[in-house]
Amino acid sequence: MPSFISIDALTMPRFYCPPPLPLTGSFELPPDAAHHAARVLRLREGDPVQIFDGLGNECHGIISELGNKHVVVNDIAAVESCRESPLDVLLVQALSSSEKMDWIIQKATELGVTEIQTIDTERSVARLSAERIAKRLKHWQQVAISACEQCGRNVLPKIHAPMDIMAWLQQTRNLADAKFILLPEGSRSLHDLVKPQGKAVLLIGAEGGFSEAESGAALHCGFIPIRLGARVMRTETAAIAGLAVLQTLWGDF
Repeated sequence: MPSFISIDALTMPRFYCPPPLPLTGSFELPPDAAHHAARVLRLREGDPVQIFDGLGNECHGIISELGNKHVVVNDIAAVESCRESPLDVLLVQALSSSEKMDWIIQKATELGVTEIQTIDTERSVARLSAERIAKRLKHWQQVAISACEQCGRNVLPKIHAPMDIMAWLQQTRNLADAKFILLPEGSRSLHDLVKPQGKAVLLIGAEGGFSEAESGAALHCGFIPIRLGARVMRTETAAIAGLAVLQTLWGDF
C-alpha cells in the first residue's frame, strides 16, 4: 500500500543515482549529484537527503562528508513510497523546437507519463540528424531526471529515440492498447470513453498538425480521433492538457 509522506520528506533534497543503489550503509553520490548538492544547493554535513535509482527504489540518509566533487551519504535506509500513477500512459509527441520539447518532457514527467516516443512528422519544425539524435536523447533523459528529482517520482519514464511516424504507426497496428489521436476535427471526447484496461497511447502532432496521410494512417491503425474542447492548442499545450485529462479521468488526480 502507498505510504504516507511527511512534510520533511517532501522538502528533502533528492538526487538521482543510477543503479545499483545501496539500501543500507553509506554511499558516495555520483559526480553530477555531488556537484549539485555541494555547489548548487550548498548543503552541509548533517543535512538529510533522498536518493533514488529511477527503478522505484528510494533511500533516505545523512550527508557525512562533503567536498566540491565528493559527497558521502551515511545512515542509508530504504523507504517505501508510491508516487506513480496507476494509469500506464505512452505520450507520442511530434518533434518541435528544443525549448518546447524540453518543456513537454519535463511536464509530462511531472504528470506521471510512463513512456515518451518522439516522432518525425511532415510538419515537424525540428529535424534531427543521426549524429544529433544520441545527444538529444541523452539531454531529454536528463530533463526527465531533473523533473523526477523535483516532483518526487522514483521511476524514470522511458524516452525512445525519434522515429518516422509512418514507421512507428506500422508497429502499433496490432496493439490492443487504447490509442487516441488529437485532431481538430475529432468527434469524440475522452469523457465519453471507458477506462483503458491496459496502456493509454496519446498521439500529438506538430505545430501544423498532422498531414491528411498521417492522420488517415493513424485512424487505419485503430486510433480514436479525440478533441480537447473547441479551441486549437499549440503542440506543447495539447500534450500537457491531454495528459492532465487522462490523469483526471483514469489516473490519480
